[in-house]
This record gives sequence, structure tokens and C-alpha cells, in this order.
Amino acid sequence: MFYGERSGGIRTYLDAKARHARATGAFEHHVLVPGRSERHGGGRHELPSLRLAGANGYRLPLGARGLRRTLAALRPDVVMLHDPFWLALGVIEEARAAGAKVVAVHHGSSALDAAGMPGPAAGWEPVFRAWLRHAYASVDAIASIVDPEPDCGRPATFPLRLGVHESYRPRPGRVRADHVLYVGRLAREKGVARLLDAAARSPDRWPLRIVGCGPAEARLRRHAHALGLGRRVSFSPYVGDPSRLARAYAGASCVVMPGEHETFGLVAAEAAACGAPVVACSTAPSVAALGALAHTFAPGDTAGLAAAIAAARATTPDPLAVAALGWTLRWDRCFARELEDVRRLRV
Repeated sequence: MFYGERSGGIRTYLDAKARHARATGAFEHHVLVPGRSERHGGGRHELPSLRLAGANGYRLPLGARGLRRTLAALRPDVVMLHDPFWLALGVIEEARAAGAKVVAVHHGSSALDAAGMPGPAAGWEPVFRAWLRHAYASVDAIASIVDPEPDCGRPATFPLRLGVHESYRPRPGRVRADHVLYVGRLAREKGVARLLDAAARSPDRWPLRIVGCGPAEARLRRHAHALGLGRRVSFSPYVGDPSRLARAYAGASCVVMPGEHETFGLVAAEAAACGAPVVACSTAPSVAALGALAHTFAPGDTAGLAAAIAAARATTPDPLAVAALGWTLRWDRCFARELEDVRRLRV
């Protein structure tokens, strides 16, 4: 259900894997997602659903009958279960009947899910944690970029690896402007309100450009107005073209990923691979891969976020480190290693 028309890391990962499968022929790859109507073709299977969140194109499946029927027809060797909420137990049962191994891909967390719900997150987190443990209790393996044990009650079988599109490479002729850039979904759990707070308290009145869409856009516009940020803040629509995003990343004084609950953190990796200074919360999984290319702040620390932005704006990333990052985070390398992990499950 997280494969929205204008969604982020999960769709990026799945689309990159589909391209890799077509280009290499190393494996057959199918993606089953909710769609406007039932359609099958080119390894993509859209099943009946209702629109859930118009801003990002998320959709709510109409049951699991079509999902189970499609699985039975495909007879896969391995099912990568990316969604614990789309009747996961039925999917696992159908996959097992077809002789498939089931891998739970844990790219969310109970904290992230709770942060997106109305009211105090502390009340929601135990509910989501209980559901994850229930949904994933019988899977054959867990792939995760974060430690899944607190949520799932068991460690990762193998890592979920990050990659970046080939468009995300240094652009030597691109001049860095003065603005700070946010790219991503406009939702409560993404930390954009904290970024606005950091802008308001910064003595250096840098412009802030926010690129993306989501259910919190109106609230964030009101918050920016209440903080007196005025024309310092601009909002622009979602951009899906990697080449356009690469130019945007490279042209910013720094790129900020302010969310405390990121589970992919691809924006930080993409921006750093373009040679942009990056600011991210210390809890973001991609921070470990970025090393000195990332300036971090502690969860909940608005002053620390403002300080990290100031430090990032004043630096020029090491070009050798940037080049090395782009090589390390190539999708073909990530999927080749993932395929080795998956094949071991079939032995």
C-alpha cells in the first residue's frame, strides 16, 4: 500500500529492482500493488482499491482476493512482503501453498507508524508493535536496514540495502545557491515543522525551499506564517524525475532530512551522492553510509538542527568521499548482494 504515485523510498527501491531485473535477466520480478482497476502487464500487477491519500496517491486495497489469486497464478519462489497491513497472514498462507519462501521487508517501524497517527504517538506505538509481531511471526526471514527486533521480536536475517539512481552524481558546474532544501513527503512524521522552527530561530536568514506533497501541507503553510517566515519559505510540488532532483540537490546550500523516524533515508543518500552538504537526524539509517558527508542532530533537538544546518552550509564535501559514496550505493551492487541472500533461503 506504500507504493503511491508520488511516494518516496519504497517505490524508488521497487522501481530500481524492476529495472535491474529487466536489464540483467538475473531473476524474474513482479510487483503487486493497489491500483485504479485490475491490470496486469510488464511485471506489474495492479489490484482493485480505493484512493486513501490523494496527495501522495496511496490506495486502500479492496480485500485480498485478487492478491491471493495473482500469487497463485505467478507461483513465485520468494515473496518479499513489503506491507504488513495488506492481510499479511493470508499472503503468507498463499505463498506457502505455492512453495515460496516469505521475506518480511521491514522498512517501517512502530514508532514511524505511530508518529503519523492523530493524538499522542505513545498510545499508538504498542498497537503497531503488536501487529508487526503478529503479522511477521511465521515468515522465513526478515530483511531490514534497521534493527527489527524491538518491533518484530527477532533480528534481521539479512540487510535491506540502499542504492541511488545513476542520475545522482556530482555536477561540477553547478553553483550552490543560498537556500536550504527539503525534498519529501509533507506529513507529520517527517519533521518538517521542526525544520520550520529551526529556520525561525536561525540568526542567518537563509531561504527555505520545500519540495513535495502530502496531507500536512496546509498545516505547514500555516505554521510558517505563524513563525513570521514570510517569503523565506516556498513550497513546490512533488518532483519525480531524478535528473531534475539531482540538479536541485546540487544547487542547494544544503539538503535537510529532518525526520526522526526515517527508515530508508534515501533523500540524504541521493543528495550526498550529488555533492550536496547533508543534514539528517542521527537516527536515520542512511547516516551510517554517509559518514563525514552528513551533519547530524539528536532527535527532538531544534537548536541542534539549526546548528547542523549552519555547519553544513559552511562546508564543501570531500569530492573523493562523494565519488566513493556513489560507487558504493549503486543499485546493481545492492541487488546482486540481495539476490545472493535470497538464494540462500532456497537451499
